[in-house]
Amino acid sequence: MPHAAWTELEAVARRDADACILDQFAADPDRLSRMTVDAAGLHLDLSKQSWTRAGFDVALALARAADIEGRRAALFGGEAINSTEGRAVLHPALRAPAGADFHALGDAVSAEVEAVRDQMRDYAHAVRSSIETGATGRAFKAVVHIGIGGSDLGPRLIWDALRPLDPAIDVRFVANVDPRDMAEALIGLDPETTLVVVVSKTFTTQETLANAEVAKAWLAAALPAEGMDRHFIGVTAAPERAAAFGCGRVFGFSDWVGGRYSLWSAVSLSCVIGLGWDVFQAFLDGAAELDRHFLEAPLEANAPVLLALAQIYNVDGLRRPARTVAPYAHGLRRLPAFLQQLEMESNGKRVRRDGAPVGRPTCPVVFGEPGTNGQHAFFQQIHQGPQVVPAEFVIVASTDGQTSESPLWSNALAQGQALMQGKTEAQAHAELIASGASEAEADRLAPHKTFPGNRPSTAILMDRLTPQTLGALIALYEHKTFVEGVIWDINSFDQWGVELGKVLAKAVLKDVAAGAPSPDLDPSTAALLTRLLA
Repeated sequence: MPHAAWTELEAVARRDADACILDQFAADPDRLSRMTVDAAGLHLDLSKQSWTRAGFDVALALARAADIEGRRAALFGGEAINSTEGRAVLHPALRAPAGADFHALGDAVSAEVEAVRDQMRDYAHAVRSSIETGATGRAFKAVVHIGIGGSDLGPRLIWDALRPLDPAIDVRFVANVDPRDMAEALIGLDPETTLVVVVSKTFTTQETLANAEVAKAWLAAALPAEGMDRHFIGVTAAPERAAAFGCGRVFGFSDWVGGRYSLWSAVSLSCVIGLGWDVFQAFLDGAAELDRHFLEAPLEANAPVLLALAQIYNVDGLRRPARTVAPYAHGLRRLPAFLQQLEMESNGKRVRRDGAPVGRPTCPVVFGEPGTNGQHAFFQQIHQGPQVVPAEFVIVASTDGQTSESPLWSNALAQGQALMQGKTEAQAHAELIASGASEAEADRLAPHKTFPGNRPSTAILMDRLTPQTLGALIALYEHKTFVEGVIWDINSFDQWGVELGKVLAKAVLKDVAAGAPSPDLDPSTAALLTRLLA
């Protein structure tokens, strides 16, 4: 990455730090049209961001200096952009239309993708139509999906967003190794009508296998041995391990599918069973439409690029180390948790692709809650706290197919407006006097009712939450994350930070089995382990 592009962005951002966002609409009459974009059923408005016209331009120059187009071509071309693991990263191939021609490291993969899709569609249809039954011949009425991380967060988001109010097939999820999670998932279910789907890329994930053993024992206690494997489905890139575990059927995916990008694959088989193939196909189609936009739109009108540049301008130009995401739709309540993994696991890195220190902030802390819930919690901080936390509002125009008298989205618009315009102490003082307060009382309370304002936000709008718009929204964030990784010059597709704790957990478990801490354990951990053993 040319150092000059970063230097220019940082210099302009220092000037923009004191610029009034509201004033920029008058200073730059084209601001709204230039900073809004429509893509795949989504409308993005970045005009309330902190950049001036000059800031917007230097951010685009940074993207061009990073060769976004070239790296994008490498992604879609199946090159080994996951450099530390020597892998292609081809989740766009999973949602491409039939007849696509994707290659991973030169090997054709689209035919394999379509074959697995066909298997998913046929199996889901067989379960939903009671052709596929359990060991005692009864139809399946529930699916228990066992996974963690990318094998859990994506399918949960899909199910929560698209599930019917009264589904014909109940889909439940288990991720936490705490026995309570599994107990809650199994309560009220009948083993004879329950299908267990175990999702693990390597089929070695400790938490997932521990939960799978519990589910297996629950099934074995009630079912005949003959046919019990019909209740156990594996989804993995290691099919031989799933078969050895006792899965009667295995659905595969390749190592070029990263865990947090895998919801487009058989990882979401549980959702396909619960929702039906047509719904899932529409979900894939929405993502494919966003892929086309990302490939074809110029950088200055490219939704993932602009969303990424707004974050980089806040993080690196204005040194704002956190961002909140507030979806104003109950169906998107899992979106912040999904984005925490997508963005923080992808770009929470401290070295560049060549192994040298990055030397600047990378991924911010991402947090959030559904809109009106968050308003009564952490929004206090983002309105009046000393730290500036950029906000992202995901707004659905109609969440029930009808326009109500008090639409949910009115809250989102008001929050964005309030963050930007704020309220001066003089305004607060005048309001208090108008409400009947004495001069002394107004002087005392006005500072507490002052809002600094000039706080940035982005709005992402959709008419309705449909399979297509959900697919487009997730693909938007995937490509945004990729663009940020390119500009920071980091590998967004490995996750070594997950590994060390897992390795050490195995060592701690050995100490638990031994009944005492090992001599090489640090004093604090040894003391905690001793206390817990007692």
